[in-house]
Order: sequence, then C-alpha cells, then structure tokens
Amino acid sequence: MKIMARTIPVDIPGANYSVHLGSGLLPRIGKRLPKLASANARAFIVTAPEVWSLWGKTLLSGFPATNPPQVLFLPSGEKNKRFANVETLATMLSESGADRSSILIAFGGGIIGDVTGFLAAIYMRGIPYIQIPTTLLSQVDSSVGGKTGVNLSSGKNLIGSFHHPRAVFADTDVLHTLPPPELRAGLYECIKAGIIRDAALFNYMERNAQTILSADDAALTRVIAAAIRMKAEVVTLDEREGGLRMILNYGHTIGHAIETVTNYRALLHGEAVGWGMLAATELSRMRGLLTEAQASRIAAVIHAYGPLPCFRATAEKLYEATARDKKNRAGARRFILAEAIGKALIVPDITDAELRSTIDWLLARVREAGK
Repeated sequence: MKIMARTIPVDIPGANYSVHLGSGLLPRIGKRLPKLASANARAFIVTAPEVWSLWGKTLLSGFPATNPPQVLFLPSGEKNKRFANVETLATMLSESGADRSSILIAFGGGIIGDVTGFLAAIYMRGIPYIQIPTTLLSQVDSSVGGKTGVNLSSGKNLIGSFHHPRAVFADTDVLHTLPPPELRAGLYECIKAGIIRDAALFNYMERNAQTILSADDAALTRVIAAAIRMKAEVVTLDEREGGLRMILNYGHTIGHAIETVTNYRALLHGEAVGWGMLAATELSRMRGLLTEAQASRIAAVIHAYGPLPCFRATAEKLYEATARDKKNRAGARRFILAEAIGKALIVPDITDAELRSTIDWLLARVREAGK
C-alpha cells in the first residue's frame, strides 16, 4: 500500500529544511535536486555497496541521463566511520573536480549520513548535501538535526561538526529490505522518542508491537513520523545541544560505552542503545524518578521489540568508557534520566557508586539473557 508523503519541517535560524516521508520517493529525488542546489551543480552520491546494489538503479532513474551523479563508495560497518575515510572521499571529490557549487548525497544508513555530512561540512569549508537515509534508525535519528562526525578509537563521534542538510528524503520502501535486527535497532530509537517526550508514541508502540514489527506500512509510517517530529521539535529549540537536546541521548551514555568496549562489532547501534535505555531506566528508578510500575512498563516495551543480543564486557571497562561521554562537563557525569513516560531530564550529579551499581545491574541482565 502506498502511503501519502508527509512533510515535516525543521526550522532553525539559518537552516530551514524539510523531511519528506513516504513511499516511492527515490525515483523523484533527482528531479527535485535543481531546487536544492546551484544551477548545473554536480552531484556526488556517497553510499555503501550493499545499498547501491539494492536501490541504486531506482535512485538513478530520477536523474537526467545527460548529467548523472558520480558515485563514491564507503564500505559498511562502524569501523569505517573514521577520519581516514573522510580524507579518502575528499581526495576523490577533489580529483573529480568537485567545487563549492557541488552537492553531496548521503545514500545509506547512519554511518553514511554522518560521514557524508561531515565531509560536506569541511570540504572547501562547506558544501551542501542532502540525506537519503535507508535504515529506520537513520530515518528517525541521525539524518535529522545536523550532527555529523566520525569516531576515534577512544569513543564515538568525538570529531564532528553541525552541518544541516538541504533536505531529507525518508522513503519507507527501503525498509522492506532491512534484515529484522536492523528494523528492531531503529525501533529502539523510536521507543526512546516516546520515553523522553512523546507518551502517545510510547503508548502506540506498547499496544501495537506485533503490527509494527511486521513492517506494516501504515504503522511504521505513523511511528517514524512521530519520532521525526519529536526530534525536529527538540532540535528547533536547541540546535547545538546546549541543554534540551541532550535528552535525545537517553540510553546513549552506556549504549556508546558498550559499543566502544566491544569494538563496534557485537551490536548494532540501536541494540546498544536498547541495553543503555534499560540501564537508564533502572537508574531512574533507583533515583526515585520513576515508580516501579513505570520502570517495569518501559522495560517490557523494550523487550517486546527484542531480543537484544548479548555481549561481553567487564564492569570496569564500561565504567571507564562512560568517562569519555560528550555530555560530561568539568569531570561531572551527566545522565539523561526519565521522570515519567514522555518526560526526561538532565541529571548532572550521577555518583560513581550509582553508575557502578547500574552497570553491575545491566551486566547481570545480559548474563540472564544469555542463559
């Protein structure tokens, strides 16, 4: 069933753009490009080989045969989200004659989007780009809000820039070729959106888990639209993560630590965030912010979209990895916690004892899941 396209505005001073959500968008993007770039601008697509083999022909069908975009490939995997690959892509652009009038197209998941956006931010001190996210996670999260960047061996997204796209095109058709773990990884981020700011979204996902997990078009589109609207609203109020925008990191402090200590190989990003949300929910309960019933309800919804894969890590390594979280200020550990379903807050004074207790609790849950 074709779902009518929705347009969700992101209105930030100096960076107003739209997120276009619906089915059948890919073949139409090429025709819309002249409105988003300079006249006769050269387009360069950055994509992963797997994405291109599935959807490249469909995307190219909308571009004029007389001026096709040039395709640059970035291998899949978090290990390739490194500055060395940004330099390689920048060299390809330079050798191909890309200039300040050129436009980049990020065609892939969150890694492709983050790397391409960062490349656009720094190539010739900034050129335009558009986002065509092809995973659920990238559609609801990383493609919106202007955060771009790459990883260091010591932590995620420690090199980056704020650089907003000219537009985002989230075609729901591409979700039907996602492996089930990739779909679930994106749905954990949607659950997060409900926990921190949209109780109605949380309630809908709680009641309709099986329909959503079956990739029903109408259900998925409803969830995606709500998650994007929530993020667009937060980013509009706080573009540079000075305060409110930090709530988008619910579950990410320990989630990112899990990714770091497992060398980005054991879990997808959304899966690590799933575990991280369970930890943040437990910490919220320990602090007395959430009742037992609320915490149990959140955990039940997260598990309903599982299973979450197990991983191996020591408590000490997880503890050390949280010290490099970007939310920390002047040595103080900041956590995003929930004080109700649909309401989150920034807690600046998490103690070592609280963090260690939470990590021990989480690792016990992981061991139970592995039995």
